[in-house]
Amino acid sequence: MAQLKEMFRERQYKLTSQRQIVLQAFLDHQGEHLSAEDVHNILRDQSSEIGLATVYRTLELLSDLSVLQKMDFGDGRSRYEINEDSTSHHHHHLICLSCGKVREFEDDLLDALESAVARKSNFAVVDHQLKFYGYCQECQKKSET
Repeated sequence: MAQLKEMFRERQYKLTSQRQIVLQAFLDHQGEHLSAEDVHNILRDQSSEIGLATVYRTLELLSDLSVLQKMDFGDGRSRYEINEDSTSHHHHHLICLSCGKVREFEDDLLDALESAVARKSNFAVVDHQLKFYGYCQECQKKSET
């Protein structure tokens, strides 16, 4: 939190208590891909009085500041997760078309393809994202019964 306060100060923003509460929701739910509604529900369950509009504004600000990574999984809702700069590429996602659950996988099988595309097109690739859509193990089991 101290690093975030400093980053906000450097960019001339205040790390208000409401922004800290929203950010804490992500720290408490690491590895999850939360929408504004998810964050609002988490905060409401914790008896927080932060409104949904404030959550939306805070998520957009945190995304603009690269504290959170904003993602679109094609379900009409933006999702967010803590932006970790420790990896050279973003992890990839498995998205269940039935329950909407999102899982991550770390294997980066596209390095060779990325290099080939860069070489053939004379294009400096800096990143890529990969999303697989299908059915999670639980939903597969449900459909079998």
